[in-house]
Amino acid sequence: MAEKKQLKRKGSIMSVRDDVKVLDCTIRDGGLCNNFNFSDEFIRELYETNIKCGVDYMEFGYKASTRLFKESDFGKWKFCKEEDIRSIVGDNPSDMKISVMADVGRCDYKIDFLPKKESVIDMVRVACYIHQIPAAIQMINYLHDLGYETCCNIMAVSTVNLLELEEALQMVCQSHVDVIYLVDSYGSLYPETTSRFTEIYLSYAEETHKMLGFHGHNNQNLAFANTIEALSYGISYLDATCQGMGRGAGNCAMELLLGFLKNPKYNIYSLLQFIEKYMIPLKEQGVKWGYDLQYLFTGQLNRHPRAAIAFTRDNRDDYFEFYKEMLEDTY
Repeated sequence: MAEKKQLKRKGSIMSVRDDVKVLDCTIRDGGLCNNFNFSDEFIRELYETNIKCGVDYMEFGYKASTRLFKESDFGKWKFCKEEDIRSIVGDNPSDMKISVMADVGRCDYKIDFLPKKESVIDMVRVACYIHQIPAAIQMINYLHDLGYETCCNIMAVSTVNLLELEEALQMVCQSHVDVIYLVDSYGSLYPETTSRFTEIYLSYAEETHKMLGFHGHNNQNLAFANTIEALSYGISYLDATCQGMGRGAGNCAMELLLGFLKNPKYNIYSLLQFIEKYMIPLKEQGVKWGYDLQYLFTGQLNRHPRAAIAFTRDNRDDYFEFYKEMLEDTY
């Protein structure tokens, strides 16, 4: 077990930290709201917007297996084929890097990833649950050898035994991974618990010179608060989405994060124009995401939001009965 040092804030609310990187995952997490059915115009405009706003990474979606998922059931950003990304970015002449996510057990990484020198993708984020850590490490090392930057996003850590988590972190830190993500999958963390998890992650990452990231969900309206809490204690990679678009209650809103960070490279002007032109119409078309009571319940109870997503899909408004259902399933 790594020795934990007393956690201290890194910089101040007015500091500009060169280690901070902002990653836009609107397409990847937001795609879970509409089966990745974004128009090419939407994707291209978001790409240009992120460049203008100073965003460091843009995640285009998943590298999902076409053996496990029917391409006809999803938009193309579920699969992020090289030719589809290049149709938007060309050779990506910008300074912003391109990311995709690959879920352990749901991708064909030895088939679908080209060597980095042949790909416009810069970073692959490997997502896994705690029991999948050995498989995730195998993926990470393979993708590292292909030349990619790599992340390990350990999901649902709020449900994990801390001894298992520390063993997993020790294992991941011995891999070739570049960034390890603290992921609040269920939106159940509070700033205080976020800081405690950050302390644990830092105790392992600092010894092996790994970077850390944070990905929050907004079930309790705390995605932004938890993101800047993690940032304040030394986490560097920060996930956000345009208007918080993401699965269920959504994520930390990009406009909140860019408005908070003091680095002059970040600005929100182009983002506001994008919101007016594309995000508001998306909601008017019926695409749903964002905080609501059903997501609050699953966040407070530290539960996967699938029941709340079904509640939303069925247009239910019997919150009292739903909460009782949640309690009965819990106990």
